[in-house]
Amino acid sequence: MFSVQPIAFVHNERKEIKDDEWGEVRSRITLTEMYAEESIQGIEDFSHIEVVFYFHKVTDEQIQYFARHPRNNKDYPEVGIFAQRGKNRPNRIGVTIVKVIKREGKSIIVEGLDAINGTPILDIKPIMKEFMPKEEIHQPKWATDIMRQYWKGNGVK
Repeated sequence: MFSVQPIAFVHNERKEIKDDEWGEVRSRITLTEMYAEESIQGIEDFSHIEVVFYFHKVTDEQIQYFARHPRNNKDYPEVGIFAQRGKNRPNRIGVTIVKVIKREGKSIIVEGLDAINGTPILDIKPIMKEFMPKEEIHQPKWATDIMRQYWKGNGVK
């Protein structure tokens, strides 16, 4: 077994988990006392970062181990938890690419982080285009339907 400690915490106006409208959410990711400001020096030179976080509000009873309809919508096919991006994952880990607005001391101000206030951050990595897929990305129709409102508010209608 291994242990992981938060490197930072999220500060924003979202107090409750919500499925949609994350596009305009601005968050402050603030490093814990264990990490110096220098550990994020230069992060502001990247337009985007990848944020790895822990779904700390998900209880053991909410964890999904089997196939289910995404968002419990019977119009969508049953798919396993690893074939969707739901929060009720066995290890409760979330990953999102966010826009960097600016760095302020030990904090990074970002837009589009789908994590609520107080969420522990496990890691931060800069996005480099060479790590992005080289091929065209494809996904099932139900995924496109779900995501239609997810980033609403960030120029998405």
